Amino acid sequence: MHFPLHLLIPLGSAMGYVLAVLLVKRSADYGVGIFRTTFVSNIAMGVCFAPLWLLGGPGQPWSLIWQPLAAGALFFVGQFFTFIAQTKGDVSVATPMMGVKVLMVALASTLLLTDSIPLKWWFAAALSTLGVALLGRASGASGAQKHQRVLMTMLCAAAASTAFATADVLIQKWGRAWGGGRFLPIMFGGVALASFALIPFFREPLRAVPRDAWRWLIPGTILMALQAAGLGLTMAIWGDATAANIVYSSRGLWSVIAVWLVGHWFSNREQHLGAGILRWRLAGATAMLAAIVLVMT
Repeated sequence: MHFPLHLLIPLGSAMGYVLAVLLVKRSADYGVGIFRTTFVSNIAMGVCFAPLWLLGGPGQPWSLIWQPLAAGALFFVGQFFTFIAQTKGDVSVATPMMGVKVLMVALASTLLLTDSIPLKWWFAAALSTLGVALLGRASGASGAQKHQRVLMTMLCAAAASTAFATADVLIQKWGRAWGGGRFLPIMFGGVALASFALIPFFREPLRAVPRDAWRWLIPGTILMALQAAGLGLTMAIWGDATAANIVYSSRGLWSVIAVWLVGHWFSNREQHLGAGILRWRLAGATAMLAAIVLVMT
């Protein structure tokens, strides 16, 4: 099987995503909150994508500016639900759960790009569903708390995946006509500007964020922006959103391994849930990875 070298970019993005999430989740321990975290992250996105304007591109009439802005609106929604899932839930549940994004990309590609879905992708969907079931079984809490926490994590991750998947397909659909150096800066500039609407919902102003929190939040949000840039450029330049997301979905496996091995570096408490629970989560992540491989081969 030939592996296109440009897919190493989303592979690196997948690993960068896991580190970014651990950093952001650590900052949440200082009470930063969902709205301020989303605001800072989205501003970082706008800043990091702005230099891509220098890459140029054919562009499109300004009457079509709604195209990158629509993709940006979907990304904004996905980002918000991501931070709910990752900061209020468990990283080793949320990140593998977001692996279903690749199947949603395939479905959205069929609806928006008139691509057909091969039979093996439906088998991949079944494997992915099994992975979700295993993740739902793997919880360290008890009773209602267990079900509420895991269900909340999985629902938010699914909502984020749906929004991100649709945005990715729109990048593939419209991005090449605009050029990566036009579509992406406008898209993420819109995300950054829309984030100012979150300010009235801040529990406290940004200046009230503890200094120790910034040590985790700033590198986490910058890394989140850089990994998104890698994935976005891959789709805008080479156009294969499905293949890029197949590789990118390996982040589910990396997240379980990272929490297990180095989670304590970030004061992540999931490591203390016990080896049995993390094994279930690893099994769920592996099932999702098997679905990814099935789609890719």
